[in-house]
Amino acid sequence: MFERFYPDKYFESAYVIPYEQLYKEGYRGIIYDIDNTLVTHGAPADKRSIELFKRLKDIGFKCTLLSNNKQGRVDMFNKDVNVFSIYKAGKPSPKGYMEACKMMGTDVNNTLSIGDQIFTDVWGAKRAGIKSYMVKYIDPREEIQIILKRRLEYFIMREYLKRRTE
Repeated sequence: MFERFYPDKYFESAYVIPYEQLYKEGYRGIIYDIDNTLVTHGAPADKRSIELFKRLKDIGFKCTLLSNNKQGRVDMFNKDVNVFSIYKAGKPSPKGYMEACKMMGTDVNNTLSIGDQIFTDVWGAKRAGIKSYMVKYIDPREEIQIILKRRLEYFIMREYLKRRTE
């Protein structure tokens, strides 16, 4: 019933994903959510995220930040990581994902998406036909509309994790 919302893979953090292996498997583009995926909500790029994007560029990846947030928020984070970005993306619409692929010169087969929310990041990537990796959110203190969605996500993730271990 919930399968259409299941991520392709789940990780504790965006910082533990085996990026070198993904590159060997043929992936060339990564689409990232920002808030609670890479840093806490509203925070600028920190040392860890700056080092991650340097590593990704060194590996050979093209990256795009895809956020439903406003331009100022996205630009604040992006000024220190310097990758493609799309703000007010309208996730879960596939439009932003397709635009990100176009910017990176990739396609749905060699691009993956990484985010912390089922109903925006995972569902949007799946609707676009892009592999979706979900990461555990960094900070549980969030805006009320996200807290309400997290309650629904709990049931979906409970089923996903149960099936994953069976």
